[in-house]
Amino acid sequence: MNADGPNTPGPGTRQAPMDPGLLRDWSQECVRGLTAVRGEINDLNVFPIPDSDTGSNMLHTMTAAATACADTAPDATLTEVIRAAADGATGQARGNSGIILSQVLVGLADAADINAVDGAVPFNRLWASGLGLAALAATRAVSEPRDGTVLTLLRQAAATAADLIDASPGDLARAVADGCADDLERTTEQLPELARAGVVDAGGRGFLVLVDSMVKVLTGVSARRRRYQGALAGGGDPIGHPAAGEACDANSSEMDFEVMYTIEGAVAEQIPVLRARLDGLGDAVVIVGDSSNTAGERFSVHVHTCEPGDAVEAGIEVGRVSAIRITCFVLDAHRASHDPDDRPAARARGVVAVVDGDGAAELFEQEGASVVRSDDGLDAAALAQAILAVDAAHVVVMANGALPAQDLVTVAADARSRHRTVVFLPTLSMVQCLSAMAVHDIAAAPDADAYAMAEAAASTRRGSVVTASEPALTLAGACDTGDLLGMIGVDVLVIGPGQSEAATALVDLMLSTGGELVTVLAGADIADGVLERLERHVSAAHPGVEFVAYQSGQADEVLQVGVE
Repeated sequence: MNADGPNTPGPGTRQAPMDPGLLRDWSQECVRGLTAVRGEINDLNVFPIPDSDTGSNMLHTMTAAATACADTAPDATLTEVIRAAADGATGQARGNSGIILSQVLVGLADAADINAVDGAVPFNRLWASGLGLAALAATRAVSEPRDGTVLTLLRQAAATAADLIDASPGDLARAVADGCADDLERTTEQLPELARAGVVDAGGRGFLVLVDSMVKVLTGVSARRRRYQGALAGGGDPIGHPAAGEACDANSSEMDFEVMYTIEGAVAEQIPVLRARLDGLGDAVVIVGDSSNTAGERFSVHVHTCEPGDAVEAGIEVGRVSAIRITCFVLDAHRASHDPDDRPAARARGVVAVVDGDGAAELFEQEGASVVRSDDGLDAAALAQAILAVDAAHVVVMANGALPAQDLVTVAADARSRHRTVVFLPTLSMVQCLSAMAVHDIAAAPDADAYAMAEAAASTRRGSVVTASEPALTLAGACDTGDLLGMIGVDVLVIGPGQSEAATALVDLMLSTGGELVTVLAGADIADGVLERLERHVSAAHPGVEFVAYQSGQADEVLQVGVE
């Protein structure tokens, strides 16, 4: 299927049928995408209950769907392939998020059945109709739908797809994904539980992976999304449940158990009764049906409760119950200690970056770092306090030359504890720090992640352009006040009459020993047109070298340069 080729459809144009192979590729890409951000999604999981498993549940559910998809016959039609994926997800769904994900696939499968001609259906109609049906099914499945969750993103995605039904498949998929990313940012403002934790919706982050994966299989590329800082310890120590000995209130969101099971043989009229019974026993009630089962409708049930036995018995009263899964939320160890220096951290992982400039602060926050500003200087106590505020079990710190090494020893002594490991990477500039953040992987083991970040920083050669504040004798010769100095490390190797000349000469010198990527962080005093002229020069003089620039806004440098 050509997503954006010369035959891009216009209004009213009949589009080519969607290839079942593309659907198989999409399911596998979803698995890869969810695997990459599983830890990140787990850390965001504070609603409906902070159990740190949304990423793991979505990955498990999508893996089941992809496996079922791959097991279909090579000549299977689109409707057969998508129905197999939906059945696989429904049968193996885990958690609230997994059940809702299964409804996305069920919606697509139902849309394929409705719109197919000889087993085939155009992509735009499948995506628009399927997302619409998925939004309806997922919303009906939840007892108390809330704005600011994945349900909101589903509704908006369906509306976007419907508005662009006559666009090319690639354009439609990109619009849905970019709109979803924007809507995800707004979830923090829409849901009080997310606002208190300062995070976006975990299920919504997972749904963004799904729509981004469709863009990637259609066009070959997808947008780079920011890393989100979570509030929990990924897959480890969730927070927010009753401590030992506290009463469990069925009217609160603090439940001890997650209960899931499948019901067969129930009539549809009994499901509202079951839902009401489960609502009285707990919260986060989700019940979804799978009408594709030829032996009768099958329902998947999910509830958080303090009475797991009663929740299972409620299902037995309406049908044959199977695939019972009961999970106990273990939080006593986390809640037992009131000494902040003697309790487990709230997050598994954190990164602290010292930066200078408003643009730099925004850039590194988008990359997932907790930012400490050094615009007006920085002392060891302030950096140590910032590390403690991250409240993570493993913290990677990049001071970027803002403090001398002996001060960092003091910071380490103040910040480390029995439950907190602090690792300082030897970054001396923000460009090296940015290279380290590019390879940061919250799903990797802490030591392996820190090693990869250190290796990336070390492989980035750093340079800068500054304005001479006084006459001096340098390795490049004598300079006067106001001259532009190109520095590699701490050595002045270029003297130029203007910013463009100094920057161009510095980049040429740095690339003389090789390089594939030039990254420039522009300071507050950079002149208009300098970045554009430098990019044109790199393109002309160094073919094949990629050039990336950011407005970082540091006050003491015209620009920083990193070469990898």
